[in-house]
Amino acid sequence: MGNDEIRTVAAEPYPFELCPRHCALLIIDMQRDFLEPGGFGETLGNDVGQLRRTIEPNRRLLGAWREAGLLAIHTREGHRPDLADLPEAKRVRGHGAKRIGDPGPMGRILVRGEAGHDIIPELYPKAGEPVVDKPGKGAFFATDLHAILQNRGVTQLVVTGVTTEVCVNTTVREANDRGYDCLVLEDCVGSYFPEFHEMGLRMVKAQGGIFGWVGKSADVIGAVRKI
Repeated sequence: MGNDEIRTVAAEPYPFELCPRHCALLIIDMQRDFLEPGGFGETLGNDVGQLRRTIEPNRRLLGAWREAGLLAIHTREGHRPDLADLPEAKRVRGHGAKRIGDPGPMGRILVRGEAGHDIIPELYPKAGEPVVDKPGKGAFFATDLHAILQNRGVTQLVVTGVTTEVCVNTTVREANDRGYDCLVLEDCVGSYFPEFHEMGLRMVKAQGGIFGWVGKSADVIGAVRKI
């Protein structure tokens, strides 16, 4: 089989027709401050175990994706060190004791270049894999992601990462409006709140797939290993 051959992947609300040549894996915000014990996410009282369960499925998927020679793209949420791209409304929201730009367990919180902002070692990008630094929840807002995808001839996205109801859901909605077909893998996305994870997935696949499809990593791995 070649990269041009369509592979049917089990999904909801109906099977996803994956064309490897025109598909990219988009791994969203698998950052140390969100997933690692002692990071900013945990200091807010969140159970990082809810997110860490996604690491191994993502690791297996990324390995198979790389072996097939397909395009993988990583994103990180964060801001310039001078915070010039940080809206005041975002900075003050939540009235927390720690805000974006303040010192945190792994450097300044959500600031590019700090240790906590970087991607976890288990999924660290390889040379040649684009890393998109985004200042917002969606991966298309104020980034060059759309240009990267257009230049590579990408029309489909397999979407993984965190969190299901925030950055994943926002990105899928943005992608849908730009004409991309999105397959979200339920075992490769996660939320600090299990009920939000479930509802986030239901929103994607509702009404005949209003924003996209929901599937499982094993089925995608099986499809790309046929290349």
